[in-house]
Amino acid sequence: MCQIFINADPQLYASRSRSIRLHGVATSLRLENLFWQVLEEIGQRDALSVPQLVGRLYDELVHSGRLDESTNFSSFLRVSCLRYLQLQLSGRIPADTAIPLRELDPVWVLATRRPTHNQERTESLA
Repeated sequence: MCQIFINADPQLYASRSRSIRLHGVATSLRLENLFWQVLEEIGQRDALSVPQLVGRLYDELVHSGRLDESTNFSSFLRVSCLRYLQLQLSGRIPADTAIPLRELDPVWVLATRRPTHNQERTESLA
């Protein structure tokens, strides 16, 4: 099993910092190259640069009230990338990157989310 993972190109898990402005404030974000690649793909779908995409995600997170001092924004970006890939694999986000994400119905995309581990345990105990 480990061969599947350890034979990955080391450049994929090498970290890289990028300076991005969030609300006019320059901040540095450090992510692994693979995550920067996924963010680039997500942004390209809607004609956004990575800084524009990251700024939009940050603004929406602030607007939702889910961003506070305990929020690790880099972790949020990593999880966003993984959710994007999971939703693609499940067919909820089209694999065709020419289809903009802004054209998708978020309610439909999230309608068949798999239950979390805790939900599965709770339902199996019922």
